[in-house]
Amino acid sequence: MNWDEFSDWGAKIAEWAQDYHLTVGDNPVRARTEPGDILNALPARPPERSQAMEEIFHDFEQIVMPGITHWQHPRFFAYFNANASAPSVLAEFLTSAIAPQCMLWQTSPAATEMETRMMDWLRQALDLPTGFAGVIQDSASSATLAAVLTMREKALNWQGNQQGLFGQKPLRVYCSAEVHTSVDRAIWVAGIGQENLVRVPIQGDWRGMDPQALETAIQADLDSGYQPTGVILCVGGTGTGAADPVEECLKIAQKYGLYSHVDAAWAGSAMICPEYRHYWEGVEQADSIVFNPHKWLGVQFDCCAHFLKDPDDLVRTLAISPEFLKTHGKDGIINYSEWSVPLGRRFRALKLWFVIRAYGLEGLRERLRNHITWSVALHDRLKAESDFEITTNPMWSLWTFRYAPPGSTDLDDLNLRLVNAINDDGRIYLTQTRVDGDLVIRFQAGQFETTQADVQMAFDVITEIARSLN
Repeated sequence: MNWDEFSDWGAKIAEWAQDYHLTVGDNPVRARTEPGDILNALPARPPERSQAMEEIFHDFEQIVMPGITHWQHPRFFAYFNANASAPSVLAEFLTSAIAPQCMLWQTSPAATEMETRMMDWLRQALDLPTGFAGVIQDSASSATLAAVLTMREKALNWQGNQQGLFGQKPLRVYCSAEVHTSVDRAIWVAGIGQENLVRVPIQGDWRGMDPQALETAIQADLDSGYQPTGVILCVGGTGTGAADPVEECLKIAQKYGLYSHVDAAWAGSAMICPEYRHYWEGVEQADSIVFNPHKWLGVQFDCCAHFLKDPDDLVRTLAISPEFLKTHGKDGIINYSEWSVPLGRRFRALKLWFVIRAYGLEGLRERLRNHITWSVALHDRLKAESDFEITTNPMWSLWTFRYAPPGSTDLDDLNLRLVNAINDDGRIYLTQTRVDGDLVIRFQAGQFETTQADVQMAFDVITEIARSLN
């Protein structure tokens, strides 16, 4: 294919994308292929000669699309959404076309300076203090890894990168059982070790960390010769939306000189609405905060906002500057590759710019508020049904339930069969989790184009299929 053919195919694909988003709700949410179907439909050997775009696009529709679970479906109520609003898609189209590598200011001045400005727009939207600076990471997993590496280096007086962990006191990091598994992985990669990730008991309706238990664990480790290193809090945990008591826990972290990281990957988006900020009151005391605009603000994956009270600590941990990466004769510039683990960086700020301008903060707030209102209304309807139990109450637009008809004994098996039957039905998509050991079903609303009718349909689907199991 040559560039003189590009505009025709660009127009065709734009029309296809528009039609896809307008009609995606007509499809089953989850892919209905069996393992190996796509693999077996793809030739085992690559072509030796060029093939026409007509043939390639035909195969895209016939081979690829049947194997796609529709994350842009308005009744995708599973996991957390990975949204793709229209202006974000257009921005990604432009980013793909110009294809900049944004590792340094000099390799993409516009990308670097727009990232600085967009992160400050988000800081203002969240009402974080002016001292916070931000960087766009690919995911909250990367931001959490960067935070864990930073807390490790601070605890080792900045010697860990040079000397390693051999011969050091065991480093201890504290979190609750409700944090994302990306925390575990960050502990592995940082060399701290799973056994040194201390799970602090939870309490209360928010299923948050017990501050007194946190301090007790820190003091016990000090008495035992360990090196307390950092505290990782969650606001909007993946399973149930759990939220730690941020202010109390951060005061304890500060008391013991521990680096603190707040993972609000999903729920952080809701903090553009002032009425939800009580869930992370005191967050301005944190050293590191992360949330994903790609989960709830209509900015497509990948786009993770990582805020830092003192970015110098992160840069001191991650920066490495061989001669070929130096920018000579320029003062006061930011090279964001020094703020993240990967050297190569995409132009992620452009889609933030498009989306925030296209909807405005108030337009984005309206969507979030609608999702929460509609989800809570669904919760209230299901709660009134005598054969259902609410297992955790709404945290923003996320809550959990289980089917528990009188006389049922193995509720774990019943609810696993229920969630599988719902997903096989195709009208909605849900996932399961565990609450205090029991298997339960999650519901969360967050797809950018979801309507009230889509959420209301979930009630009919859930109750109809549940009662058919009996």
